[in-house]
Amino acid sequence: MKVRVFLNVDLGELPDEPEALYACAHVANIACGGHVGDERSMRRAVDRCRTHAVRVGAHPSYPDREGFGRKRVTMTPEALQASIAEQCGRLAAVAGGFGEAIAFVKPHGALYHAAGSDLAVAEALVDATSGSLGRDVTIIGPPRSTLATAAARARLAYAPEGFADRATRADGSLVARDEPGALLLDPATAAARARELASGGQVATVCVHGDTPGALAIARAVRAALDTVANAAGGGPWA
Repeated sequence: MKVRVFLNVDLGELPDEPEALYACAHVANIACGGHVGDERSMRRAVDRCRTHAVRVGAHPSYPDREGFGRKRVTMTPEALQASIAEQCGRLAAVAGGFGEAIAFVKPHGALYHAAGSDLAVAEALVDATSGSLGRDVTIIGPPRSTLATAAARARLAYAPEGFADRATRADGSLVARDEPGALLLDPATAAARARELASGGQVATVCVHGDTPGALAIARAVRAALDTVANAAGGGPWA
C-alpha cells in the first residue's frame, strides 16, 4: 500500500492567521522564537493542532527576528546548534503541557537553504534536533540535499519536500521571493503543482506557507488535490 504525500503548513507566524489553516494541514510547523513566536503564540498554535488532530512540528530559524529569519547569520556550529535546540526545547515544553510531542522539525527561511547546501549547518541542525527532541523525529527539508545526507548519517527519518505556493527553477531551487512570479497565489495553480509533486514520487510532503497571501484558499485547494491523488492511487494513511 502506498503512503500518501502529506501537507505541511508553516504556522504560528501571524497573530491573525485563520484557524481553518490547521484543519487543512497534516503537520503544522510552528515558529518557536527564532524568527517570530513566543510562549503565547506557541500555546495557541499547539492548542489548534490538538483541536484539529494535526501533528506538531518545530520551525526553528536563525536568531533573526528583525529579518524574519530570511537573512543568514554568521554563527559557529556550536552556537547555531545551541540556538536551534533552545527553540525546539521551548516548543516541546509548551506542547508537553497539552500532552503533545514534537514529531517533525523543519528549518525556516535562510536556515532551510543553508542546511540544504552547507554540511556544518546541516549537522548542527540534526544534532540539535536529536539532542533536544530525541530520535523519533522526522526532519523536513529539500530533496537530494546536504540536510538529507546529514539526517541519513544520523539515522533520523527524513521527509523530502516540495512547495505548492512557490515557483522553482529548472534545478529545483526556489525562485527568490523578491523576483516576479516567485509566489504562486492562484489556488488552482498551487493545486496543480501539488498534484504534480505528489505524482512524481520525489517528495514525501508538500508545503504551503501560512503567510502567503490567500493561504487558506491555497491550502484548501492543495489538501483536496493531495487527497485526490492518494485516493486515486489507493494510498493508505499519510503517516
